[in-house]
Amino acid sequence: MTASDRALALTQVAAQAADSKQGDDLVALDVSGPLPLTDVFLIVTGRNERNVQAIASEVEDRMIGAGAKPLRREGRAEGRWILLDFGDVIVHVFHEEERLFYSLERLWKDCPVVPLQLAEQRAEPADAD
Repeated sequence: MTASDRALALTQVAAQAADSKQGDDLVALDVSGPLPLTDVFLIVTGRNERNVQAIASEVEDRMIGAGAKPLRREGRAEGRWILLDFGDVIVHVFHEEERLFYSLERLWKDCPVVPLQLAEQRAEPADAD
């Protein structure tokens, strides 16, 4: 089984929203095979609690704008791991430490990666010679 076209389109909306608020290390996984309740996990890292909250707010706003209905949200007050459930897509916005600790990519390593097309590709710092 593979993620639906709608789930893939909403994943792009969420990824672009997260990227616009300086979300780092975005990874989308097609979990439709092992999880019949959702199609895609989008995993994002924020630098600090405030950044995690800003990313989650922007994702939620843009997803609602795209017609997705938020079914559940958890962790907003703490800003360490915010889960946004939109049915077909679940967005996990982690603080760096929590992302390393919970390592969702490792838990779901057998799931295919969904390619992301980010409109705001940030330039990486150049290596000094």
